[in-house]
Formats: sequence, C-alpha cells, structure tokens
Amino acid sequence: MTDQLKVEGTASLIRGVVKEVRPKQWAKNVLVFVAPGAAGVLLKSYPAFHAVFAFCVFSMAAGGTYLINDLLDVEADRLHPKKRFRPIAAGAVPESLAWVLAAVLILGSVALGLWRNWQFGMIVGLYVVLTTLYSVWMKHQPVLDLIGLSSGFILRLLGGAKATEVRISSWFLIISCFGALFIATGKRLAEKREMGDDTSTRPILAKYTVEYLQYLKSVSTAGVLLAYCLFAVERSNQHGPSSPWIELSIIPFLVAILRYAWLNDQGQGSAPEDVLFADRQMQFFGLLWAILMAVSVYAK
Repeated sequence: MTDQLKVEGTASLIRGVVKEVRPKQWAKNVLVFVAPGAAGVLLKSYPAFHAVFAFCVFSMAAGGTYLINDLLDVEADRLHPKKRFRPIAAGAVPESLAWVLAAVLILGSVALGLWRNWQFGMIVGLYVVLTTLYSVWMKHQPVLDLIGLSSGFILRLLGGAKATEVRISSWFLIISCFGALFIATGKRLAEKREMGDDTSTRPILAKYTVEYLQYLKSVSTAGVLLAYCLFAVERSNQHGPSSPWIELSIIPFLVAILRYAWLNDQGQGSAPEDVLFADRQMQFFGLLWAILMAVSVYAK
C-alpha cells in the first residue's frame, strides 16, 4: 500500500511539473522555423536539424521562465478563478523543487545556445533575461508590458535565423514587430474583456482602456498587413511575373489576420495558442498561406 502511494505521488508530481512547463504553449516556438523556411533552406538537413534544435532550446528556456513566473505570482494565482489550479499554486509541485527545475532548464538552454553559436546563445540569454524581467517588473508597467510580450515572439524569430545562420531582411523585421504587437495587444484586450472590472489578478489591465488597446490593435493590424503586402510584391518582382505564388499568399494572410482580429473582438485571444488550436478557419488559412509560401520559395 505504501509503495502504491509513493508511485501515485510521484506520478502526480511528474504530471504537475509537465503542466507547469506548459508544453501546449511551446507551439509559439515554431516561430524559429519561419526565417529558415522563408530563406528556402529547411529541406537541407543541416539547417533543418538546427531549426529543430532551436525549437528544443527555446522550449527549455520557456519552461524555465514559466516556472519562475508562476513562483513569483503564486499568491496572486491562488486568488484567480482558473490559475489557482496551477500545480505550484495548488501545492502539487513544491516551490523548492520548482526553483531547482527552473535553474536547470534556463542554464541548460543558454549553455546549449552558446554551444550552437554565440549569437544564438545571446538571443536565448536575452529571451530568459527579458522574460524574467517581464515577470518581475515590466508586466506592471503600461506599454512596457506590451513591449515585453511582443519581444518574446520577435526573439524566437531571430533565434531561428541565428541558429540556422540565415540572413534577416528588413521586411522580416518589420512584419515581425507589427505582428508581435498585434498578438500582444489582442491578448490584453481579450483579458480585459474577460476579467471586466476585476483586475486584482492582473493589475496592469486597470491601466489600459479598451479604446487605447483597440487603437494599438488597429495600428498593428494596418502595419503588419501593409508590410506583408509590400514584401510580397517586392519579392514577386525579384523572381519575375512567372512566380505569382508569393502574391497569392497575401489573400490567406489577410483573411487569417482579420479572422483573428474578429475572434479577438468576440473575447477570444487571452491565450493565442488556444485560438490557433481551436479555430478551423484559422488553421485552414494558415495552412494555405504556408503552402503558398513554400511553393514560392522552394518550387523554383
């Protein structure tokens, strides 16, 4: 009986740790494949391997920073209707163990990043520092809160480029910046609508008005759509009129952005990965965009 209880306790602890590092949110790390994919090198074994390597390293780093975030927010999480069930807040994972695991994951990810090359290692290190700084301070500061959220997406994109040693274009950076701000603003807007006047568990929401967040969402939407259209037209001109696929990719990209904005207006988007996993139209147009991009890059 005692052995059975130990086994059950260990299994429960392992489930709690896995839940705390949030593997579902590692979906964001697929952004490391964007730069090598756009550069047309993902079909080559060397860059493909290092893109997968970058995904694993960022997943380690993200898992460590999620643990730190939940350790710092443990008291606030216990007051939240949903977050109180997180294993650390619920007491299923001891705080001392969580600190050790966070240190192992973070130091391990930075070490592996530096092993690949110093640029990738620096980006992983910057991601860890920025994410930790965000958990401690930035998320309580209006505007810096949104910059911190956006930077996580941008660093993943840059990390994929450095890990696979591909060049980053100016258009890539512009689209990345506006796209990341679009997702971050939509997240806060959805949270504000979801929480209403109760901002006790996320005080930063009290510092934003719905009108201000809608303004930022409009600016970022216009920015990412305009930048992508100009990028697609320029790239099509470089490859000649016989390569219309990149221009055709504007259509599913436009629909996906507008669809996400509509879903966000309905109150969804506080967890962006949930929207992508749940909405069939987003998945369809995202896949169509990926196919058209792949054809434009690889079918030359």
